[in-house]
Amino acid sequence: MTRRKKTRSLADKVTIRTGRRKDYKKWRHDNPDQVAPSRRFVAKKQQQRKLQAARKMARQESGQPIAIHPEKQDKKEDS
Repeated sequence: MTRRKKTRSLADKVTIRTGRRKDYKKWRHDNPDQVAPSRRFVAKKQQQRKLQAARKMARQESGQPIAIHPEKQDKKEDS
């Protein structure tokens, strides 16, 4: 007897489908309230976004500041 492969796929947890992808797509379309990403996936993505934002802030802080359009700023100071 072969063992079933472990999966986190929502498709395998749906009991009403007939085993065909088209049927699952139809069920998912008809029941949007029952289809949601797992808490594990949501938490993982939140953590990834936090890390990405922290890295971006670190890059911005470590870079040297540059004067954008310094000639316009000089004209404002003169007048």
